[in-house]
Amino acid sequence: MRLIKTTLVALFILVSSAVVAQKDIAIIPKPANIEVKEGVFQFSENTKIIATTATQKEIATALMNKFKAATGWQPEFSNKKPKNNYIEFKIDKNLNREAYQLEVTSKSIVITAKENAGLIYGLETIRQLLPTAIESKNQVSNLNWVIPNVSIKDEPRFQWRGLMLDLSRHFFDKNYVIQTIDRLAMLKMNVLHLHLVDDQGWRIEIKKYPKLTEIGAWRVNQENVIWNARLTVDPNEKGTYGGFLTQEELKEIVKYAATKNIQVIPEIEMPAHVSSAIAAYPELACFNQKIGVPSGGVWPITDIYCAGKENTFEFLEDVIDEVIAIFPSKYIHIGGDEATKTNWETCPHCQKRMQEEGLKNVHELQSYFVKRMEKYINSKGKKVIGWDEILEGGLAPDATVMSWRGTEGGIEASKQGHDVIMTPESHCYFNIYQGPQNEEPLAFGGFIPLTKVYHFDPVVDEMTPEQAKHILGAQANLWAEYIESTQESEYMIFPRLGAMAEVLWSPKAARNWNDFTTRLPSLLARFDYLGINYSKSAYLVSAASKAHLDKKQIKVALKNEFPNADIRYVLDNKNLDNQAIKYTDSITIQGTTILKASLFKEDKPIGKVFTDSIQFHKAVANKLTFKNPYHENYKADGPLGLVNIIRGSKNFHDGQWQAWLVDDMEVVIDLEKNQSIHQVTLGALENQGSGIYFPTEIKAFISTDGKMYKEVGKIIRPFAINSNSELKDFKISFEKTNARFVKVIATNLKKSPKGESSFLFFDEILVD
Repeated sequence: MRLIKTTLVALFILVSSAVVAQKDIAIIPKPANIEVKEGVFQFSENTKIIATTATQKEIATALMNKFKAATGWQPEFSNKKPKNNYIEFKIDKNLNREAYQLEVTSKSIVITAKENAGLIYGLETIRQLLPTAIESKNQVSNLNWVIPNVSIKDEPRFQWRGLMLDLSRHFFDKNYVIQTIDRLAMLKMNVLHLHLVDDQGWRIEIKKYPKLTEIGAWRVNQENVIWNARLTVDPNEKGTYGGFLTQEELKEIVKYAATKNIQVIPEIEMPAHVSSAIAAYPELACFNQKIGVPSGGVWPITDIYCAGKENTFEFLEDVIDEVIAIFPSKYIHIGGDEATKTNWETCPHCQKRMQEEGLKNVHELQSYFVKRMEKYINSKGKKVIGWDEILEGGLAPDATVMSWRGTEGGIEASKQGHDVIMTPESHCYFNIYQGPQNEEPLAFGGFIPLTKVYHFDPVVDEMTPEQAKHILGAQANLWAEYIESTQESEYMIFPRLGAMAEVLWSPKAARNWNDFTTRLPSLLARFDYLGINYSKSAYLVSAASKAHLDKKQIKVALKNEFPNADIRYVLDNKNLDNQAIKYTDSITIQGTTILKASLFKEDKPIGKVFTDSIQFHKAVANKLTFKNPYHENYKADGPLGLVNIIRGSKNFHDGQWQAWLVDDMEVVIDLEKNQSIHQVTLGALENQGSGIYFPTEIKAFISTDGKMYKEVGKIIRPFAINSNSELKDFKISFEKTNARFVKVIATNLKKSPKGESSFLFFDEILVD
């Protein structure tokens, strides 16, 4: 029996050596240089790990524990090198700091690095060479734990490879932060930026100022209201939603991150995004104004630190002292963005400061503020990072700029000889939608799919070689206004962080989207084992429709993010499993139908099915006359936009919506001849955070001559809080009646509960 077993294992190894090729290696991020050789290394309970230091043993333990969970056995440490079946760590001081070399033969695995960072990354590469089941928390049977014989020489392209977690807008505890550190390490990322302070919550314990967490860490719970529609808080009302991290918890996070070669960067916002601090200590503001911690969006941000009072700087220096004692990182992030400085313009303390310092305007006052804080932080042996607004009025001498408003701030800072971290909103803001909005959880507007992240590059073409040297790298940012749970946080981060990891690690010449998509399924399989709630949006089929009203038809184009995707569809509610047609070109539709489409793999639909009900109706392409013109920014498809068959999505910038600001919508449709009708449907959108509200009343009228109208129905809908973005068809049905003209009146809310002007948004009026 033992002979048979040995023969089978040998046969498996022989087969493996024949089929493993470079294209079968599914490592993300892609190594700089990899050579696949004949044969495999077989892990077993007899595999030994040769580690010479306690730190090396600590690094290796993570992989050992994975073997123990997935197999029931684990490699063991040994001080003596056996003849074969071992992993060995070697140190080569000539390598770069995060570089590693990996030599796998059938006898041994040797990881060579300058220091621990490279050893960590070498083990992470071995992890991704192993079967995906190595991630399993339960024992897996009938698997051979082998990796191909390879020679890898690898190191990162950029030194800063980061992710920012916003803990202020919604609080996430220590356990989730540590989970995130593990996932960053898996992708060879090395920076975790913690956004610990913002208007809506102060999340770090400061012992000298206990009110920061007693008051500033808690807000009045308005979680049932969409973020930007939340009402101003009475400062006397006690906050109940929030939380904070103690200094001991943060030290534990920092210590754990260090074992994964991850630097934790604290962000302590100033001079704006600090309502939570001012709610706790009103004397920090220009006019000692008493405010509550905001429950939601704040704009403009006028409650900011007073730049004229000395106690402001005493407070901030005390806070920085405690922050530095927790975080050994080279950098302290001080924010510096979105400060509306109207209070500074009238504050006697600020005006006095400007006079004494010879400052021309409040922009120079902000520069003074930043430079003063930078000088203090530098005196503690640390460097300052700030958002690109810190360029305004003159940049602090040694500051590093985090460029978020596009790449322009980074270009300018690098011209001035400053280091830059690129994080433009256009590619790096993971709080923005990654798939069709109708299929996605509520997020910020815009669209940053997986492919867009992958095609990002931190070095802009127009930069000189000297400027490019100042680009430290980049990071993804997950702002948490709409992120209420760890599940939602994971969904927005993954798999986009895998794409970002490859952008920042792999040589630019080695990056290829088509190749990345072939390696992605392996990473997603690992996420499945790890229980990560990653997004599958890249696989979703989406549609783009174009109306040809002269022919009374529409053409629908289908796509997803993957090259040469096998997309198939059916019409008229046919069975997608066995009646699907392969999509090759846009689909012409000339009558009411249901379109279904899906990505196919091995002749079976996978992922969520795209469904669209396309309805041709009696008002299609007929003349519309509006009492009040629609808003110039939301014209849909022009004068016939409400009768063009194409429905709008939750993305109100999709070009299919007409809008009215404050005004009611009143329109008359000319059906060109008397005909029998029995129903009028008005398609509407509500997104209260963006100021878009459903009508409070809808009335429908009909006429045969366009002069005398008869009311045939109405819908009364009082305002109601809605925490989601919602599409709704309002239907008015009535007895069949002959008519040529249809009038629809929709009443605008006029003013939101916050007192802001409200929009009406409509995509189609269907007459049947």
